[in-house]
Amino acid sequence: MQCTGEVASYIPELAKINPEKFGMHLHCINSGHYSFGDNEERFSIQSISKVFALTRAMTLLGDDLFNRVDVEPSGDPFNSLVQLEYEHGIPRNPFINAGALVISDVLISELDTPKEDFLNFIQKITNNPSIAINQTVFDSEKKYSHRNAALLNLMKSFGNIKNDIETVLDFYIYQCAVEMSCKELSTAFMIYANGGKKLIENTQILTPKKVKRINAIMQTCGFYDEAGEFSFRVGLPGKSGVGGGIAAVHPGQYTVTVWSPPLNPKGNSELGMYALERLTTLTGLSIF
Repeated sequence: MQCTGEVASYIPELAKINPEKFGMHLHCINSGHYSFGDNEERFSIQSISKVFALTRAMTLLGDDLFNRVDVEPSGDPFNSLVQLEYEHGIPRNPFINAGALVISDVLISELDTPKEDFLNFIQKITNNPSIAINQTVFDSEKKYSHRNAALLNLMKSFGNIKNDIETVLDFYIYQCAVEMSCKELSTAFMIYANGGKKLIENTQILTPKKVKRINAIMQTCGFYDEAGEFSFRVGLPGKSGVGGGIAAVHPGQYTVTVWSPPLNPKGNSELGMYALERLTTLTGLSIF
């Protein structure tokens, strides 16, 4: 396949990433790890972090969370202000930017030290205390967050943001600046494939009910306004990020993560989507 995608440039630090990078890591519940390429090189997970933030918020608030954010596909760009205006400050789902900002607001209200808690959660489900944020990416992204600030101001006007706008924005960018490798992401996402349990220790992190709901939201909303295309081509719940990563799960079977920085016009890794389509087509192992 000839890749025609472009590396994300609206965050200047991401524009510096080598577009030739490619890694893939498959973590099977019954047969272990399979990988190739740059699968152990860390990259900025960006919006993949929204899955972890949603997980923490659901464990804290349960179904009450969905009074402030919906669970419907958006059909609009991930940073759309128009849809938010029409729908009175209630974001369509937790994986568009507005929804993730509401989730950040919830975590700030519920946790004493939200940044430490968020990072500790990822370190816990990967058994890797070395996972951290990339401060350079954080600083770069914070300089160009005017649209996210606009989303926050609009939602605040509707009463759906409770905390200081700058505090919420800072925490949201912190999440996006976390760096992980394909291998680490595949390990982290195992709780969504393994009924809420860590595979290594069989420790229950999430209830099966919450896992079902998170996987459902990933299936319908995990790829901005290209979720239908991803379901059609790949057939797995998953989440993408503008850092070029995609993490996906086959419940009861495996997790898989790919990383290729060039993005298609919808903001998803072009080569990553192709690789996952080939995986599920050749193996016959999608959820459909």
